[in-house]
Amino acid sequence: MGGEVARYRHEALAVILQVRDYSFGPALAVLAWRRRRPPFAGDWALPSGPVGPSEAIGASVRRLLAAKVDLGEIAHLEQLRTLSAPDRDPSQRTIATAYLGLVPATSRPDLPDHAEWLPIDRLPTMAFDHAYVVDEGVARMRAKLSYTNIAFALAPEEFTLAELRDIYAGALDQDVAVTNLQRILLRRGQLAPTEGYAEPGEHGGRPARLYRFTTRELEITDPFAVLRPSR
Repeated sequence: MGGEVARYRHEALAVILQVRDYSFGPALAVLAWRRRRPPFAGDWALPSGPVGPSEAIGASVRRLLAAKVDLGEIAHLEQLRTLSAPDRDPSQRTIATAYLGLVPATSRPDLPDHAEWLPIDRLPTMAFDHAYVVDEGVARMRAKLSYTNIAFALAPEEFTLAELRDIYAGALDQDVAVTNLQRILLRRGQLAPTEGYAEPGEHGGRPARLYRFTTRELEITDPFAVLRPSR
């Protein structure tokens, strides 16, 4: 069959996650900004923008974040899904390709006054289908924590085991034991001790050894974890 090819607006959409320290403890947060115009004026939304005519979608995400929120330190970026429901944008037909990005816990980019890091377990009303996309991004990241080394993207270059425990606890929203974490990650070859030590705390004591991830690129380190049935 012949006919005219449909043309739609195509945007890049970013779910950027970071573990941050709050008064209630470390918690996973997502980068969002408050919309200033309809539709959904006043609601929170994920960073998004049109894909340029001469750029790949992944490059569009990085350009968007670097330009609009001064976020250049994305340690990991992967495609999440394509959203194509005809009514997802009430103003015009818009297809979105969503990406998941992870930022180290120590990164503190300058944000405009309409942007914030929002704890994912306390999300306000979000525009469009963005709350659903956040849920999917969090689920993807948490699943990969069980069988890959993706935590490297949430951690600084060097860290103590206690600091890494806090990152895992915030990312998973559950308690994590330092000894179990150390045993599992060393057995999988994800961690290596450095020659350095952290500065002593205010109460003194022995300085804690600093560790690093053996690689800062995504690797599957326990393929069988994906296949284990839930109990």
